Amino acid sequence: MGWLDALRGVAALLVAIHHFGLIHLIPYGGTINREFDLGIYAVMLFFLVSGYIVPASLERRGDVRGFWIGRIFRIYPLLVVVVTAALLILPRAHSAVPDAAHQTPVRFAVANGLLLHEMLNVPSALGAMWTLCYEMVFYFFVGALFVQNRHRLSAPIAVGFAALALLLGGTVSPAMITTDDGSTRNTVAATAVVMVAGLVCVLTGRDTLVRIGSLVLGALGAVLLFLNARSTFFESMTILATMFAGTVIHRIERGRISRRWGLACCGSVLLCGVLVGYLYNHGDAVYRTWTTSWVGFSLPYAAAWATFGLGMLLRNRSFPRVLTWLGAISYSVYVVHLPVLQAVHWLLPDDAFPHHGPGRFGPALVFLAAVLALSHLTYRLVELPGQNLGRRLLKSLNAPSARSGT
Repeated sequence: MGWLDALRGVAALLVAIHHFGLIHLIPYGGTINREFDLGIYAVMLFFLVSGYIVPASLERRGDVRGFWIGRIFRIYPLLVVVVTAALLILPRAHSAVPDAAHQTPVRFAVANGLLLHEMLNVPSALGAMWTLCYEMVFYFFVGALFVQNRHRLSAPIAVGFAALALLLGGTVSPAMITTDDGSTRNTVAATAVVMVAGLVCVLTGRDTLVRIGSLVLGALGAVLLFLNARSTFFESMTILATMFAGTVIHRIERGRISRRWGLACCGSVLLCGVLVGYLYNHGDAVYRTWTTSWVGFSLPYAAAWATFGLGMLLRNRSFPRVLTWLGAISYSVYVVHLPVLQAVHWLLPDDAFPHHGPGRFGPALVFLAAVLALSHLTYRLVELPGQNLGRRLLKSLNAPSARSGT
């Protein structure tokens, strides 16, 4: 799926460019940034890709335990290595990890370790990790739907989330459970117990326990998403609508859903995503969506859909190897770029490059070169070994059941 690799790679690189502020170095960069937020564009493109491929992966496996083992060993090894390295190597003044890691270390570690910190009023260990919380909730929902044999209902679910975003986007308050330090501490502890219990049930591989564990995780995801997400309600609902719409696109392509119904669903999600920006992304909301205007939210959202559609149109063509390589290392790019950004600010003095003329792009070029080189290394040395370890673990877990069936 070279087209998906290309989309992932471009999206990850744009996130890095956005966080570096490269757009401000070009003419009218400030205006462009106000009217077209690169971060929203990139992450919404990511969410479409995840929605398209993640449920398909579970359905192809037909094994919820295998799905979770694959996800855990895909996500966590790199995060553990990069966050640990950032804490050990970067000085406090240039840390990519927020002060909360030192102020409330246990709470910070638990919330980020669960990858639900965005839903628990705890800062991200790395700023870009907030999107992984929505990925995690999406996994909860996908698993719960699968064990109930309702995973083919992605179209009405996508429309439902979009409708909630449109109808209630400006009325539901964020972070309603974690209103103070005590409630945050208790919510983190309770979430840890519930999530670990649910995953343990799933990882037993026993049908009844897998079903119970998946439903527990689904319920946990629903409570946190609807009642305690950090961001605005309209953005949270739009993200889930977008991911399930990505699943709808996959079902259309495979002929598992009516093309007319599927396209109507996707059109509804796209329209709602644009409208909620216009209706609700004003005032305090822009501080939670990290945008500057309603156009800055709605226009890149629509553009992410257009880009995904273009990728689909070109899916049967060959893509340049550099794009498929960038797609392969995209997760590493996404995770390592913020520590590299802080390292560049730390190690490069202000007068290392001229502030005017072509030389002003020097720090950005150093940053991008370092990100790509380090990402290639972490992909080879951390990501691939982690995934291989997960495959070996799953194979060893499945071996006794295979022997008992012979």
